[in-house]
Amino acid sequence: MVPSSISLLLLFILIALIASTSANTCTTQTLTDASNNNKVYANCMDLPHLNAFLHWTHNTSNSSVSVAFVATPPRPGGWVSWAVNPTGTGMVGAQSFVAYKGDNGVVTVFPLNIQSYSKMSQNLTIDTWNLRGEEDEGIIKIFVNIKVVENAVSLNQVWQVGPSVTAGRIDPHAFAPENLNSKGPLSLVGTQSISHGVDSRTKRKNIHGILNAVSWGFLFPLGVAIARYLRIFPCADPTWFYLHVGCQMSAYVIGVVGWVTGLKLGSESEGIVYTAHRNIGIALFCLCTIQMFALLVRPNKDHKYRVFWNIYHHSFGYTIIFLGIINVFKGFDILSTTEKWKSSYIVAISALAITALILEVITWIVVLRRKSNTK
Repeated sequence: MVPSSISLLLLFILIALIASTSANTCTTQTLTDASNNNKVYANCMDLPHLNAFLHWTHNTSNSSVSVAFVATPPRPGGWVSWAVNPTGTGMVGAQSFVAYKGDNGVVTVFPLNIQSYSKMSQNLTIDTWNLRGEEDEGIIKIFVNIKVVENAVSLNQVWQVGPSVTAGRIDPHAFAPENLNSKGPLSLVGTQSISHGVDSRTKRKNIHGILNAVSWGFLFPLGVAIARYLRIFPCADPTWFYLHVGCQMSAYVIGVVGWVTGLKLGSESEGIVYTAHRNIGIALFCLCTIQMFALLVRPNKDHKYRVFWNIYHHSFGYTIIFLGIINVFKGFDILSTTEKWKSSYIVAISALAITALILEVITWIVVLRRKSNTK
């Protein structure tokens, strides 16, 4: 009963995490164009970076494009933006539309002409109308109509997200590869142009995060809880031991795969090093590898060195839990994930912690009763 329950719980967590990675596409969103009798936009695209989406309709009758841009700021109080660049492919020259949710709950959206890295104004070089913004559960949407040249076949688009706004001025965005690569062409030819999913690098980053959150961040604490709270019941011996070992070995294998994935991602990101996250990951791998050998050198219960083995085994175990949970949250910050990812993990680890607290009380009650019965 216990093994099957644990398996179902872990399967549910994995399915939920993977589903949150793959299910959020532009085709699952239904946005309508207010400037076109509230018809659904003709086209949509899953932008390859920053978990952003674009919906648009090319209106050839008046040489314009109606656009809906959807993105989530890296943290509450942050900003999002979408732009077209008539003169280049990057940020300089971009005719941008920036939106953020203020402290009063109102979404502020404004134009921004990025003439250079140090010179900006709100006077755009293109004609626009119907500029507005919306916010729903942390997701910000920018709606706008822009004038394009007659018979235009493509546009250069740039999009971005930033962490905060100070006194009405947007603060600088991060300079991670995701931010620096958030640009590309937008084809206006054809009736539909959909890019399903995200780019391969983002998928690998998400897989890295899922593997490590499940292993270091959940399975290892679960394995410790099994050993701590099931062993006091005589009927659970030796089942608790095999559950504990199986859980920890599974966590180790999954964690090593996630760790190797992280090393590969790091080697592909020249000049970008997340020092704390990387060092904690290396420390976790070393500690867990040593911990796996604990099974090979485990003395009998009545051996004189068993007390020292217990100290080593327990201290390493609790250190792994502490560092693992910290590194999971550092990973969330690096990935700039939506709040639901972090919230899901907080709910899972909190449920485990509350269960452990309840079992800790039960453990002490059982131990105290046994001591009183032996007197």
